Parts: sequence; structure tokens; C-alpha cells
Amino acid sequence: MEIPLATRAQPHTCELVIKRSRFLAQASYVADLADGRAFVEEVRSLHPDATHNCWACVGGASGDTGHAASSDDGEPRGTAGRPMLTILLHSGIGHVCLVVTRWFGGIKLGTGGLVRAYQDAVRENLAGLATREYCPMQTLRVTISYAAHPLCTRLFAAHSVTVLSEEFGESITLHLRLPIVCAEPFVAAVTAATKGSCVIVRESCTEI
Repeated sequence: MEIPLATRAQPHTCELVIKRSRFLAQASYVADLADGRAFVEEVRSLHPDATHNCWACVGGASGDTGHAASSDDGEPRGTAGRPMLTILLHSGIGHVCLVVTRWFGGIKLGTGGLVRAYQDAVRENLAGLATREYCPMQTLRVTISYAAHPLCTRLFAAHSVTVLSEEFGESITLHLRLPIVCAEPFVAAVTAATKGSCVIVRESCTEI
């Protein structure tokens, strides 16, 4: 799955003019739906003169309708938010919110024209949107003996482990981060290498 490189502070933008109406599309990475709604409000506050700020958001994995929402923001029902969301859900991009701000130009587009305009704005934006691969990460706290330390560190490279910190006392406590797909094999390898003497606590899951 891909996620946007664009952020709320620096969204990816593009602009279309259709029958004198101006459509400004802005896309950003969002952690979840609440983050997406906050982005919408930021865009709204920047354009108080706009006629509409229609939006669609996928706050989780690509295609996940359980973490998706949209709004027509005053446009005729079903002519903006939902058509925009349809494009997002099939884009292969997750954790994305896209706001299309419209300034009415005096010529009505009709319901079909509105659907095409909002979907075209989304497509145009996504065509130039830089993305990166989504990588869920696991953070571990590993407590081992001094004798086991070299045995453990030899496993890091094979499991893409990053050492966040080390604490030295009666034993050694390592704070580690690694791709979540590597977590189970790494835990099994450390447990085997230390003959079960290690203590491993899964602290959190994040994404990078």
C-alpha cells in the first residue's frame, strides 16, 4: 500500500477551471479520520470566500470503507463527496484526505457535470501525488544478560532492527524497532539464542 508524502502543512495541490468555476484540490497524509477532518477545517479556514469545501478521506488502509468518510458540503447530494471517495478507495493509496475547494463561477454544471468536475479534480491531484510504501513497525523492549548481548545483536541485520536505545544495569534493556512482519521471526530467534532467558515486551505498533 502507498501513502502520500504530502502533509497537512504542505499538501499537494492542483487547480482546474471548469465553466468559470475554480476547483482547488489539496491532498495530505492523515493518520486517521479525525486527522482528516482537522485537515478539512484547516483548508476551510484558509478559504472563507469559497462556495464549497467538499472532501473525501480514507483514514486507514487503501480501500478500507470502515475508515472512510466524505462530504458534499452543500453541493447537491451525491455529486461531490461520494464520487471523490470512490476514486480514493480505488487508488491504491491509504491514509489520505483530499479536499476540493470550489469557487462558483456563475454557470451551473448540473449534477452530472459536478460529479465529473470533482472526480476530475481528484484524478488530476492523484496523478501528481508523490507517495511512499506504507511500512507498519513494531517497537520491542528486550531485556537480556550481558552474555546474551552479542548473540542478540548478531540477529539485528537479518531482521531489519533499529536500536532506539540501550540501558545497562544488572542486565541490558534494548529498545528496538523493526518491521512488523519481522517481529515474530526476530522474537523466536532471540528466544532460541538466549535459551528462553530473555524478556521481550511489545510496546507499540506504528507506521513509517
